[in-house]
Formats: sequence, structure tokens, C-alpha cells
Amino acid sequence: MFTSTALFTLMLVFIITLIIASASGFIFINKRVPLSYIHIHLILGTLPIIVSLIALIQTRQSVLMGPFHFDILAWLMAFFVLVIGLIIQRFSMQYLKGDFNYRKYFVLFQAVTSFASIAWLSDDLRLMTLFWGLTLVCLTLLMRLNRRWKVTKAAAKVTDRYFFLGWLALAVAVLWCYVITGEWKFSTVLTVSHLSAISDWQYFGLSMLIILAVIVPAAQWPFQRWLIESVAAPTPVSAIMHAGIVNAGGIMLTRFSPIFTSDVAAVILIIIACFSVLVGSGISLVHVDYKRQLVGSTMGQMGFMLIQCALGAYIAAIIHLILHGLFKATLFLRSGSAVQHFDVPARARERLSYIWILIGRLLACVLAIIFWWTSPEQGYGIVSALILAWSLSVSWTQLVAFGEGVIGRLIGLGALVIIGIVYLGVHHYFYSWLTGITIHQNHPSLAVFIVVAIILMLGSIASTWVARHRSSKLFAKIYLWLVHVGDAKTQAIERHPNYLKKFLS
Repeated sequence: MFTSTALFTLMLVFIITLIIASASGFIFINKRVPLSYIHIHLILGTLPIIVSLIALIQTRQSVLMGPFHFDILAWLMAFFVLVIGLIIQRFSMQYLKGDFNYRKYFVLFQAVTSFASIAWLSDDLRLMTLFWGLTLVCLTLLMRLNRRWKVTKAAAKVTDRYFFLGWLALAVAVLWCYVITGEWKFSTVLTVSHLSAISDWQYFGLSMLIILAVIVPAAQWPFQRWLIESVAAPTPVSAIMHAGIVNAGGIMLTRFSPIFTSDVAAVILIIIACFSVLVGSGISLVHVDYKRQLVGSTMGQMGFMLIQCALGAYIAAIIHLILHGLFKATLFLRSGSAVQHFDVPARARERLSYIWILIGRLLACVLAIIFWWTSPEQGYGIVSALILAWSLSVSWTQLVAFGEGVIGRLIGLGALVIIGIVYLGVHHYFYSWLTGITIHQNHPSLAVFIVVAIILMLGSIASTWVARHRSSKLFAKIYLWLVHVGDAKTQAIERHPNYLKKFLS
């Protein structure tokens, strides 16, 4: 463990290395600097990552120092976003070569991750709001960087409006907290003495503002439009959106957990998140475009993460957002690879496959009940059990039920066992590590948990029924509605970048 002096020194080193990495990007803008300088820029970008990793390993308690708040969660988020940013920049070094704005991309990539890391290290509400706003601004600048292409300009306009709405909700919530408590710092505002001055209706109002500030960047219904429009952006930009920005809802709700105590607000968030899970899953199934499938997947995953937060399982949400960020960044960066379509319906019509699907769902329910029964925390256990059952059911269907013959099913079963062992190991490590975080544990009433279970079960039953009645009018209506919801507006769609024609001619 570090002493206060050592921690202060480490923070100064972190800020200095972050400034050096950001300044390196501005140096690269100069056209006199050779393109080979990008290797030096990437090396400089690893410096704040190394410092944050050292701090993450050595930090065991929460330490306040000026406008900053150092704990495991803050350093983990700083390390996570910087690593994601470096991976994407390394990928872009070759992927974006030849782009007219090649140099500017790296400046904005570095700025997005630097501003986001400072925002989550901030103890001052004003500083956090400011740097979160700068993160969103840099992201929209990344989308509109190619000003010659009308499609990305149209998508950036939509994103601007949605991001401003989400940021404004956060700014109003922060200002309202100051009006009530007279303090700007997290560590002071969220103490028992100041929280006691907040009435029930003020808790509800603040919770609703925070919900709005969270569901907009998380692309939850009905604010998913910006993420759908953004598929026109270059793949590295999409990767940093899905791997970093959309995950911010989990950390934001965790930081504001002492305020987010209204059961009514929690139910509202759960309903929005559950509906987003179902809509996102539907979009990923009906669309053939790979990036749109990933958009639907992100909607669903972020919905699960917000359900975890609404039920007080903040540690589970943090583990979820980290693993989702790494997984989704990988999927986007490999999106250029050929994707072979797996014809599920042909196998799904076989009676034997349905029997295997039923076995998988029964097994998922049994394991979920065992996990819930042995979990030390009520909220954490129920949420994790629901997600475990859902994930195991889907994985069983893809790997075992639709396997080709006995050998195929055995291979799928073996893969599922290996995945389960790896998941339990990673989950146990993260959980034991993050238990030192100071989080206000909300324990919603049992009715809230029942609402979540009923909604997800009804959604699963309804989707299964619809899938088995493909010739019905209801299936056609739902299918076409999901296609419409997951499709971008005409202004954000173009079969070919028409602005390139004048360069070809």
C-alpha cells in the first residue's frame, strides 16, 4: 500500500503522463511530422496506463486528494478506458491509413479516453460533469471528422442532440444537489448528514435526472437512435463507442448510488432496461448488417447492466461493463472478417433440437437457483442468477442444441463447460477484488425483483412463441417493426461514399 505522499506523487505522474500522451497527439497533427511518429505516440500512450496499473494494484482504500477521489473503482475505470483507447489506436494505425483525416483521429481518440479517465477520478461534481461533457464532444467530433461525407454529418447531428440531452440532465442533477446541500464534492454531498436534507420527492426527481443521464449514452429505448445512426462512422470510432462510452451508465449509477434510492425510479429504470433488452435482442436477430447486429447486442447488454444497478448489484454491473467493453471492442475490430451465416431456423424446426433446447433451459434454471441460494447478497444473487440463466440458455442453444450430430453436441458441451469455468474464475476474482469499494447498497423491495423476473420470463416465452409461429401476422408485424426500429434514417444511409467520386474522376 502507498502512503498519502506516494499516492500524491503517483497522481502527479499520472496527470503528467496523460498530458504528454495528449500533447503527442497534437504534435502528430503537424504534417511536417513523419507518419512513422505514430509508433512514438503509441509508446507515450502506454505511460499513463502503466501508472494507473501500478496505482490499481497498490490501492486498497479510498483516498481523497484535492478535487480527486482515488479508490479501486476510479483507478480501474481509468486503466480500462486507457487500455481500450490504446488498443483501438493501435488497430487504427493501419486501418485508417490513407484517410484524409488520419492524423486527427489519434488526437481525438486520446482525448476521449483521457477526459473519461479524469471524469471518473474526479471527486468534484463540477469537474466530473465538465470532463464527461468533453468526452461526449470529442466523440461527436470523431463522427463528423469526415466533413465531405454527408452520412456521417447527419449521424453526428443526431448524436449531438441526444448527448446534449443526457449531459444536460446530469448537469441539472449536479446543480440541484448543490442547491440542496451547498457542496460540490461527492465525498461531502453523499454523506449521511447531507443526504438527510433531501426529501423523498427530491430523491425521486434526482433519480429520474440520473436515469435520463444514463440511458441516453447507454442507447436504451427510446434513445437508441444515436447508436443506430452511428454505424456509418469508421469501425474504430464505433468500437470506442460500444466498448467505452455506452458503459458509462454503470459507473455513473455506482457513484450516485446513495441518491438512487427511490423504488419508483428503480422500477421505471427496470422497465426501460427490460424493454431495451428485448428490442436489442430482436434487432440483432432480424438485421443482416454485422454492425447493426452489434448495436442490438449492445442495447441488450447495457439493459442487463442497468437492471443490475437498479437492483443494487453494482459490483456485478462493474464486472459486466468491463467484460462487455473488452468483448465488444474485439467484435468491432474483427468486423472486417468474413462472417458466415449460421442457418438456425432449419435446425430449429427439428423436434430433437427442441428437446435439447428444453433440457438446456431446465438446466439453466437449476444452476441459477443454486447460484442464487449460495450467493451472500440478495440483490447481487438474484440479478446474477437471472443473467446466468439467460446466458446459459442462449449458449446451450447455439453450442449444443443446434450442434451437428452427437460429436457436434459433445464438442459444444465441452466448449460450454470451459467457458463456464473461465467465467466463474474471472467473476470470483473481480468480485473479491471489488468488494473493497465503498458503495451505498440499495436493497429494493422483493416486489422489484419479482417484476424483473416476470418481465424477462414473459419476454423469453413470447419470443419463443413468435419464433415458432413464423407464418402468423403477429410475427410479420414484430419482424417489420424491429427492422424499422433498427434501421437508420435515410440521411444516414448511403450505399457508397459518393464524395469519393470526384476524386476518382
